[in-house]
Amino acid sequence: MSNAEMPIFTRTFDFLTWLLPATNNFPRAHRHTFSRRLLDAAFDLRECLEAANIRQGRERLARLRAADESLDRVRLYVRLAARWGWLSSGQYRHVAEMVAEIGRLLGGWKKVTLPGTG
Repeated sequence: MSNAEMPIFTRTFDFLTWLLPATNNFPRAHRHTFSRRLLDAAFDLRECLEAANIRQGRERLARLRAADESLDRVRLYVRLAARWGWLSSGQYRHVAEMVAEIGRLLGGWKKVTLPGTG
């Protein structure tokens, strides 16, 4: 299946498109360090998905697990940004829904990659 046909690629693209400008509103004192960590985790997620898509079997599953780790970091950083008031409640609700959907899609992909091991 090509990237264009897989919803996870569309959702992660939409997530990155939303996230990058949102980080521009973070406080200047933390914008470089915190935003860099958040954006690195988000881009790592997408890159791991791209790498998984061109592999099969256990190699694919390893990349999907790495994507899952990146997604966990994204969740942490998004929660921190919301806790510190850098995201409005509406922004947090929106991004949390996006991240949850990506997580569901990723979990489904892991399950079908190696049945019984994902």
